[in-house]
Order: sequence, then C-alpha cells, then structure tokens
Amino acid sequence: MTRNLDGMAAQDGARVPPEHIPTAVTAGTLLYSDGATQTFDPDGATRYLEAGRQTEGTWTVDESGHFSSFWPPSYRASYDLRWVVEQGQIVGLRFTDLNSGARFDGRYQ
Repeated sequence: MTRNLDGMAAQDGARVPPEHIPTAVTAGTLLYSDGATQTFDPDGATRYLEAGRQTEGTWTVDESGHFSSFWPPSYRASYDLRWVVEQGQIVGLRFTDLNSGARFDGRYQ
C-alpha cells in the first residue's frame, strides 16, 4: 500500500526528482527480490528487515540531489533513485549505488 503517490506522474526508469525523494521513499514498505523489507520514516530513520534480523540507519537527500543512506557504525552510500512503473502505476523504486553500480529494485507492499 502506498501513500502520497496519487496523482504523481512518473515514467518507468525516470529519475526521481530530488524534491520527490522524501515522498517516494516514505510512500510505503519496500519489498526486495530476496524477501527483505525496508521502511523509511519522514524524520530520516530507516529499518531493513532480512531473514528476521533488523538493522536501523538513516537516510537523506544529499547535496547533489541523490538518495543517501547511513548504517552505523560506518557504512554510507549514495544512490541514483528511479521509478518502477507498470501499466501507468508507480509500483516501486530502483536504487543504483553510485560507487559500485549495484542495482536493486524495491516494490511497494
């Protein structure tokens, strides 16, 4: 279930504009292909649940307009964030790590 995306127009694979990143990531729980889930709070907290193990971190929109996350004690990464759209509906987000190029898609539950 997504929140706050009604009326937002997006094309599959289009970059999420920096001003829409907070709305995009907080719109709902994301489910990844490996079964892990992630939630993002408006206050910048994030929780990642994988195989029953939860980790907590923070997220921001960095000065260059990219999604950025921090996982204590020292892991920090920035991502190109793109829409996943099917049949005209926003169904998720595609994260591409700016350093490694690793890509993963999260689908709204």
